[in-house]
Amino acid sequence: MEKVFIYSALAQNIADKIRNGVLKPHERLPSVRMLSRQHGISLNTAKRVFLALEAQSLIYVKPQSGYFVSALQVRKLELPEVNKALLTEEGVEPYELIDHVYATMGDKDLTLFSIGVPAAELLPVAKLKKEIALATRILDGGGAAYEPLQGNLKLRRMIAARSRTWGGTLTADEVITTNGCMHALSLCLMALTKPGDTIALESPCYPGILQLVVSLRLRVIELTTDPVLGIDLLALEGLLPHIDVCLLVPNFNTPLGYCMPEENKKALVKLLARYAVPLIEDDTYGDIYFGRERPKCCKTFDKDGHVLWCGSVSKTLAPGYRVGWVSAGKYKDQILRLKLVHALASTSLIHEAVGNFLMTGRYDHHLNSLRRTLLENYQRFADVIATYFPEGTRISRPQGGLALWIEFPKGIDTAKLYYYALRKKISIAPGRMFTLQNQYQNCMRLCMGLPWTEHLRFQLEQLGVLAQVLLDAHNKSLSV
Repeated sequence: MEKVFIYSALAQNIADKIRNGVLKPHERLPSVRMLSRQHGISLNTAKRVFLALEAQSLIYVKPQSGYFVSALQVRKLELPEVNKALLTEEGVEPYELIDHVYATMGDKDLTLFSIGVPAAELLPVAKLKKEIALATRILDGGGAAYEPLQGNLKLRRMIAARSRTWGGTLTADEVITTNGCMHALSLCLMALTKPGDTIALESPCYPGILQLVVSLRLRVIELTTDPVLGIDLLALEGLLPHIDVCLLVPNFNTPLGYCMPEENKKALVKLLARYAVPLIEDDTYGDIYFGRERPKCCKTFDKDGHVLWCGSVSKTLAPGYRVGWVSAGKYKDQILRLKLVHALASTSLIHEAVGNFLMTGRYDHHLNSLRRTLLENYQRFADVIATYFPEGTRISRPQGGLALWIEFPKGIDTAKLYYYALRKKISIAPGRMFTLQNQYQNCMRLCMGLPWTEHLRFQLEQLGVLAQVLLDAHNKSLSV
């Protein structure tokens, strides 16, 4: 109780100084380590103080620089509401809406806030072309032959080496390459489940994952999910006797963008091990952190091989290359057998090129630039939303990743907003796509992975104006 008091009191004290103008916009705050020393608290408690301030949009993080006072004082934007755990017997997907939104993918005439990948302008396309040319010279037959079932050795070695950045100790022999992360997740689910089994997911959840689990005829529990801390572990524990597998995105999931605290990850792995429930961990966004260091994974704390860690470069380097992987722990043999049946081999040329790109160190240089751009975009998006979106709009506080989750007042249906916005050459992802339940109709996801231009700003402003039109029409209908 004393620790809770110290953390709350310290966070409130700093918040009061920011609101009263004692701490000025863009002023640098002490580091986590310095705050810990100044107040005699643990590093974890100091981190919680900053997390609480971030959740109120009072501070922000600059990669490699630290914490700063936010200038977002135009209007306080609250966090989205916390949902409650929900069970669906059968998948109830808005197929028409999903099909319509994804049909716009690649449409250069639209501002694609709807597609959650970085734009080509933010990617090292020219350097990747050189790596592909190099791969044709290195590989036997110019890359025309099948590669080993487990995957390209250079790529597997680099994935294993990079696991050290999140506290992992993987070896190349523990890694299996796949054709993107969704392929990895598919193999994991086929290995671990059968029709009628129950899977636990975060809510809101990436539509591709929802479509996948429905196609496998699984029962879904959408877990209570806090927009800053992630899933409610206490609520999960009460459900575990009825759950066969969990599939979670603890690091910067889409659309909420939260990062599960390290102690929660450790507790989650321990909890699932006690019930012998496997965890499929989608770490696709782990490298796109806005803080000072790469967060640990649940796999970091895995002692018995129950965590299947999946990743890819689709959200960081090259969406179209379809390069993914899985470290499947005790389920490695089942995954290999399934890969043999469903894919046989990955694309030799592309996987060799990506493996070499990771080996040269260019990947980390690119990531530094991408992370800075995404953080700046988040701050710009928030400024526009605070100014032009309807009163009462709430937004997430992403700690990394590509997504921003918007919650409008109840009178705005984002499926309608989607069709209105299309007339202005704007595409969004309505909230109903991110659930199998009848919820999130007043929410939407925006992708921040676009180059910031005056046109982009104008389109975002237009989106706010359209939302206000819908809200005014709704309120007028109520008053008639």
